[in-house]
Amino acid sequence: MLKLALFVCGVVCCAFLPQLPSLWNLSGLTLLAWLLTRLSGPRPAMLAGWLAAFLLGMGYADARAQWRLAQELPATQWQQPLSLEGVVRGLPVPADYGVRMQFEVERVLTDGVRLPPRVQLTVFARKGQPVAAPWRAGQRWQLTARFRPRQSTANPFGFDAEQWLWSEGVLASGTIQPAARLQGEAEDASAWVDRLRERLVLRIEAVLGRSRAAGLVAGLTVGAQQRIDRAEWQSLARTGLTHLVSISGLHITMVAGMVAAVVAGLLRRWPLAFCPPRLLIVGSGVMAAACYAVLAGFSVPTQRTLYMLGCMALMLLWRRHWSGLHMWWLALTLVLLIDPFAVLAPGLWLSFGLVAALMLSSAGRRRPAGKARQLLLGQWAVTVASLLPLLSLFGQFPLVSPLANAVAIPFVSVLLTPLALLAVALPWEWPLLLSGWLAELFYRGVDWLAQWPMLQVAAAPWPLLLLGGMGSLYLLAPAGMPGRWLGASLLLPALCYQPPAPEPGVFRAVVLDVGQGLSVLIQTRHHTLLFDTGAAEGGRWVLPQLQGLGIRQLDTLLLSHNDKDHDAAAADIAAALPVRRILAGQQATLEQYGLSGQLCRRGQSWAWDGVRFDVLWPPAAEVLPDDNSHSCVLRVAGPRHALMLTGDAPRAVEERLVADYGQQLRSSVLVVGHHGSRTSTAPLWLETLQPQLSVLSAGFLNRYRHPHPLVLAALRQQGRILRTDADGLLTLTLADAVRYDCYRQLAARYWRSAGPCAQEGALE
Repeated sequence: MLKLALFVCGVVCCAFLPQLPSLWNLSGLTLLAWLLTRLSGPRPAMLAGWLAAFLLGMGYADARAQWRLAQELPATQWQQPLSLEGVVRGLPVPADYGVRMQFEVERVLTDGVRLPPRVQLTVFARKGQPVAAPWRAGQRWQLTARFRPRQSTANPFGFDAEQWLWSEGVLASGTIQPAARLQGEAEDASAWVDRLRERLVLRIEAVLGRSRAAGLVAGLTVGAQQRIDRAEWQSLARTGLTHLVSISGLHITMVAGMVAAVVAGLLRRWPLAFCPPRLLIVGSGVMAAACYAVLAGFSVPTQRTLYMLGCMALMLLWRRHWSGLHMWWLALTLVLLIDPFAVLAPGLWLSFGLVAALMLSSAGRRRPAGKARQLLLGQWAVTVASLLPLLSLFGQFPLVSPLANAVAIPFVSVLLTPLALLAVALPWEWPLLLSGWLAELFYRGVDWLAQWPMLQVAAAPWPLLLLGGMGSLYLLAPAGMPGRWLGASLLLPALCYQPPAPEPGVFRAVVLDVGQGLSVLIQTRHHTLLFDTGAAEGGRWVLPQLQGLGIRQLDTLLLSHNDKDHDAAAADIAAALPVRRILAGQQATLEQYGLSGQLCRRGQSWAWDGVRFDVLWPPAAEVLPDDNSHSCVLRVAGPRHALMLTGDAPRAVEERLVADYGQQLRSSVLVVGHHGSRTSTAPLWLETLQPQLSVLSAGFLNRYRHPHPLVLAALRQQGRILRTDADGLLTLTLADAVRYDCYRQLAARYWRSAGPCAQEGALE
């Protein structure tokens, strides 16, 4: 078992390397370790065997990763129209903007071009209108699309799209061009299963409508979680019930147990002489679990459960006694053998971790506890085991989770899910209507529980997480372990951690990677200011970063002007965090998002902890030509260095500021206006500011082609350039020197693209 564990550790370690090691070197080291097991003494041979298992796991993951990297989209083919044929896999996801789907590439029709075997395609439509053609599961299409690599935003907290795409094997995404042609339907087993899943979803929606109840029933029966709206996911996350909506081990085991119980009852009534009852009972349960897992899309939690059930089945059939820990390690090894990139999926560790916690909490008992006590102990184990992972992944933990799970698990697993599965199998509508009523009842309870408070903490560094993990294990130790409650003292440092604040007279500027938009967090010793919010809803980029950095409130939220890529998340942020003051460049921003605040005006000034903030634009009572001209211009100055923020202010505003302030504008760091568009960043502006460091916030391969080459050339003449599209989130500390670091370099991984930024830099 130890060698299995070391093999798994090798696979896991490979996923977090900044660069892949040479396969030849790993193969040589593995061969050397194997030879030592044959030629050395017992103890060295044992150590060499452990090393060989670890290196074998790393080498296997390395080989799979090298093979996947070789399939990535070459840079010469980015955003080029490419013709191809292929099959729609999985369930297409409808949205307001069109349809998104997974597409298996069968043949590339453009000469001299190669594509990854699986890509993500989107066909766009005007808002409120359907797409031109119905895209269905299992269809074969000939089409033309423009592709881009899987690179996305890079921030330390929240959902990492780039990591998710790599773990799912989606190496490129494309936009379908007009004139796609349907070639028929694929006839393989995967296409048949996908069409069956889609027909069941359409039947559910035909009976229940496009309601949230229909989405929940579809998610529980065929794994169509895409039908659940974002608002429902947020409510489920606030109650700790997301695992119930995803088809998980609980549901798979329940189906297997129900089928096995039915077969056992039938065999007791009508025994079969030609086949052992044990084989029929165990086989029927495993087959039912396999069918349900395939119908649900064969996600990681379903794979884990299926493999563990398979191990249990072999144990029963061979009459061998395997411990739960043996089966756990064997199931985890099988999952990683099939898909070594699953180590990057949080669901893998949450599902396996919770099972391990349940086994650990029940170990060492001479006799089983009563059912009520077992339920309480199981809920305690799940809460302790999930506390640290959820806080480190999402920055928050629902305090109502134990209560919510105690009520919702039996409701969903024993009542709602069996009825929903039966309803999709029966030809009548009334079982579906009853399932929909129960689903709506479940959501009403979730809505009420979601109003309860959340435990929010800052993201702790890895030494504290390691210490907290040890504390969690100690808390879950078997009964009789002395001083188990002392494990809580090891957990407390991670739960109480707060990142160190800047010293007086020093300020920190965090330029978030929000794609094609702008959001900058300014921190002094005791105060915080957020300049703009980016283009998406607050929960996508900005709020996870604020929570991860331990920001409990904003002293000022400054919205430069009324443009979605600068103020779209304002309402979400104001609802999630206390905001003492809101400043906006235009009244339209306050009215659009229902906010109470005041307008930015030239002359507004304040000082926090030895750092001065000056609003330089716009002037009061002056008619300006467009939205961009209303952009708030903010200069933040410490004793030695200053930072200039201009929003989307055009060159006319820059020239006016130079005329009014002159050399007073000089700043060491410039957040380049309008994402590097040539409508901003005039030569006179750069000559006056003389920035040593220029920061560009723009989306990767954005449709506006920002930043403009002429602007880049002018900035290079002034000093260094940092870009969020290439370097990810940027952290700048302005003290006696200007120090900066780039997230893509700090968290370098072989599967994550990295820009030219040095991991750390400084300017005097």
